[in-house]
Parts: sequence; C-alpha cells; structure tokens
Amino acid sequence: MHIVITGSLGNIGKPLTQDLLQQGHAVTVISSNPEKQKEIEALGAKAAIGKLEDVAFLTKTLTGTDALFAMEPPNFGAPDHIVYYTTIAHSYVAAVKAAGVKRVVHLSSWGAHLEKGTGFITGSYHAEQVMNALRNVTHLRPGSFYTNLYRFVDMIRHTGFIGSNYGGEDKVVMVHPRDIATVAAAELVKTASDPVRYVASTDITASAAAKAIGAAIGKPDLQWITFSDEELTKTLLDRGMQPFQVAPLVELGAAIHSGALRSDYDLHPPEVMGKTTIEDFAKEFSAAF
Repeated sequence: MHIVITGSLGNIGKPLTQDLLQQGHAVTVISSNPEKQKEIEALGAKAAIGKLEDVAFLTKTLTGTDALFAMEPPNFGAPDHIVYYTTIAHSYVAAVKAAGVKRVVHLSSWGAHLEKGTGFITGSYHAEQVMNALRNVTHLRPGSFYTNLYRFVDMIRHTGFIGSNYGGEDKVVMVHPRDIATVAAAELVKTASDPVRYVASTDITASAAAKAIGAAIGKPDLQWITFSDEELTKTLLDRGMQPFQVAPLVELGAAIHSGALRSDYDLHPPEVMGKTTIEDFAKEFSAAF
C-alpha cells in the first residue's frame, strides 16, 4: 500500500512511519518544515513539504495513495482552536474526495464525543463532525499523552509536587505515542473498521502516576495536588500565557476532574491496552528530568 502520514516526524509520526516501512508499505510523510526532508528520506519515506490548509498541495500529495493518517498538529498559538481544527479537517475532506483515497484514520482525542466543556478537545469534536463526511474514516481517540507530563518538570524541580486543577484520586486515561502509532498502523491497512476506536496504555489515578514518576526520579513522596480552577488560571496567567490559551487548559482539566471527559471512554474502552506502562514512561521521564 501507499500511505500518507501527516504530523511530520513527531511523537506519533516517526514510529508510525517506521512501522509501516518495516511492513513493506510505501510511505509519504507530510511536513511543513523543509528541514525535515532529509530526516524523512533517511528513514526510507518520501517527503512532501507543504501546509495542510493548502487543498491543492494536499490533493496532489494524496493522488494515487491508498490511505491517509490525518491529524491536526497541536497549535496552542491559534487564537481560535475550533477554527484551526475545522479548517484543516475541511482541507482533508476536500483533498481525500478529490484524490479518491479509500481509507482514512483520523487522530482525535478522548472526550471528543462532547461538543463543549472540554477546552482544546472541542476542536477534535468539531474536526470529527467535518471528517464524518468521508465514507471510510476511523477516529482514533487516545487518552492523555504520557508526554504531556513533561510540562510538569519545572514545577517538580521548583515546588516538589505536581499540580493542576485535577489530581489526587482523579482517574486519567494515559497513552504513549508509540502505542498510538501501533494502533494507527494496524487501522490504516484495514479495508474498513469501526468509526471510533479508543487508544490507551493505562487508566490510572493522578496520585498513582505521580508515585511512579517520583520513584523514577528519586522523589518517592511526589504528590499530585489539585488546584482550584481560579488558582490554576492565576498561575498560568502569571507565567505569561494569554487568556485564549489559559481558558481551554483550565476547562480541559476541569473536565478530567469531573469525569465528563471519560464518560464515553468508560462505555467503549479498548479491548487491548497499549504495551507502555506508566513505569516504562517514568524511566523516559527520569532521563529528561
């Protein structure tokens, strides 16, 4: 098969590209960064340099291909994340239809079943609605990326704890990007599949996650403290973040804390969890710490 991957060589894109190449597929990787071309080609894939919002570029890249891994690369600088997500989703739909691509696997998120109240994930909800115009699309809904925990490195160093507006005994579905890549590789070669598939490596309390991280970095008493929404808002604003960036982050954390974000996941959990445990990731965290 000839498969196109979006997301460049990011945390998902690189292992996904490697998996597909090892299986003998021809792979084209789309990146907006010309400097990535050599790295992409060194893996054995073809590089396509351009913007996902450019329908003509996307159509040309997709013509003659069998499947597409479609994602909206994170852009926390976008003033309106819903507009950002839906713009790219509309570009995918137009290009896929014009190029006649038969299979699409779309990276969405847990919580994407909710139209509102989930912060940045509302972008995934709206993207799914747009992408549903395609006949053979599967939305992958991964939990919170393990790699999101890296943003707490400085907090741990300076305060000795992890803190957000969720924590303690709040349960968080977490996943390693490699495990997402594994599922995506399997889905891309299917002729058809379910419209939604959840992807997770573990389902764990915030306290248990902090304990695993703490054990790996030599801080066995590491705690995950729960702030109020107001406390988190003030903290993020004081750090220099813009209000349009802060509000969705606070809303997302509140949805995790209330359990709203996981309400559909609990009804349709994955049959098989990913291979990467929190202890496995804690070793990676320790190396970065």
